[in-house]
Amino acid sequence: MSDGKTGITYRQAGVDIDAGNALVERIKPAAKRTVRPGVMSGLGGFGALFDLKGAGYSDPVLVAATDGVGTKLRIAIDTGHVDGVGIDLVAMCVNDLVCQGAEPLFFLDYFATGALDTDTAARVIEGIAEGCTRSGCALIGGETAEMPGMYPAGDFDLAGFAVGAMERGTELPCGVAEGDVLLGLASDGVHSNGYSLVRKLVEMSGLGWDAKCPWSAETLGAALLTPTRLYVTQVLAAVQAGGVHALAHITGGGLTENLPRVLPDGLGAEIDLSAWTLPPVFQWLAKTGGMTETELLKTFNCGFGMILVVTQEQASALTSVLQEAGETVVEIGSVTGTPHVTYTGALL
Repeated sequence: MSDGKTGITYRQAGVDIDAGNALVERIKPAAKRTVRPGVMSGLGGFGALFDLKGAGYSDPVLVAATDGVGTKLRIAIDTGHVDGVGIDLVAMCVNDLVCQGAEPLFFLDYFATGALDTDTAARVIEGIAEGCTRSGCALIGGETAEMPGMYPAGDFDLAGFAVGAMERGTELPCGVAEGDVLLGLASDGVHSNGYSLVRKLVEMSGLGWDAKCPWSAETLGAALLTPTRLYVTQVLAAVQAGGVHALAHITGGGLTENLPRVLPDGLGAEIDLSAWTLPPVFQWLAKTGGMTETELLKTFNCGFGMILVVTQEQASALTSVLQEAGETVVEIGSVTGTPHVTYTGALL
């Protein structure tokens, strides 16, 4: 019906519905690649359906996690290298899920921007789909929010939501005891925490994002955008092998804050800082800012993105399982009978 008048459109107000529809069509193939047993519906509905029995569970407990990428997004936006931050988003959620002993099942994303750039959004969401594929979970839904006036031109924000499951009675942590061994799984750089400090340190260095990286052949921006490592399939294989009492995802708060989260009251840990060499990226950050060892340990992962607490008897076998799955594994300490995390040796 028309009254013959020409009025304002939603597009003139800053929201392009056609661009949003084009984005959905572009990302459908990427989402389809993530389909796994249990998925009952794909993109396009008002909600997404998932069948736990179809996924193989008989008495499941659900586990949920949500996270973002933080100010690492600022580097991605400023450099135009946005392809990896979708992997970061997935990793920050699913690496948390497995610490409870859960298998990630499905993922939803939230992409918010002032004016939708279909190509940028598609590259980000295709990265999310890649992260889902690598971790065995399905991308079954999401939201693209175009909000004029809320974000400066070219900016966007991300949030992720993951749901996993485990059979009742298999949750972690469980059974942590004095004498258990700490196995560190190597990180792929800074991952997605501490980037407000990273950006400050880069500013102090006087280098630009396109400058040659001081510790690799890449540009500085590209090196610092290395995606967060996904530990899901490797860690679940270790859990299935037996002997894993706890898992700690080393995110904000570093080793100092995250390991104690999985230790029972009355127990602590001793970490041998001389058991590994601080990766070059952290050496550069520490040197640039004159950082103390204490500050480094409570801000960054310092080389390990995941810590496993395992029995002494199974430590060697689990190391082999993880190495066969592609992980670099270092025994970094043990659980103690005193309620503190103490350090021996030195990183710097």
